[in-house]
Amino acid sequence: MGMLEVSAGVFISGTKVLAFQKGEAKYSYMSYKYEFPGGKIERGESPEQALIRELKEELNLDISKNKIEFLCETEHEYPDFSIRLHTFLIFTDSVEFTLNEHRNASWSEIDDLWRFDWAEADKDVVRYLIDCTVG
Repeated sequence: MGMLEVSAGVFISGTKVLAFQKGEAKYSYMSYKYEFPGGKIERGESPEQALIRELKEELNLDISKNKIEFLCETEHEYPDFSIRLHTFLIFTDSVEFTLNEHRNASWSEIDDLWRFDWAEADKDVVRYLIDCTVG
């Protein structure tokens, strides 16, 4: 199987970011892990367009008017698939959403993000966020 192209969004307000907990997943090692929301990039979409579409589907949230800034691109190989994760910061003062596919969402100070049990691919994004903002 080839590399899956995926977009993810990090909601950021001041020094806090929003972490989302997955529900039960296709692969047990992904179930109940925390992640930054998003999904697969469809043919003909830019990573940013995919993020806007996915967050509308997953969270009933329109981020098209938010300031969106590219953060990083990382790759991760899971036992059953590989992903290239295009991650964006989404700047917001407040955010209202509906948890359609997630169990929980929690705001956290950036330097306290390791308190969550992250999906493996998202750990690189957490490291990047901490390295870029702390110190």
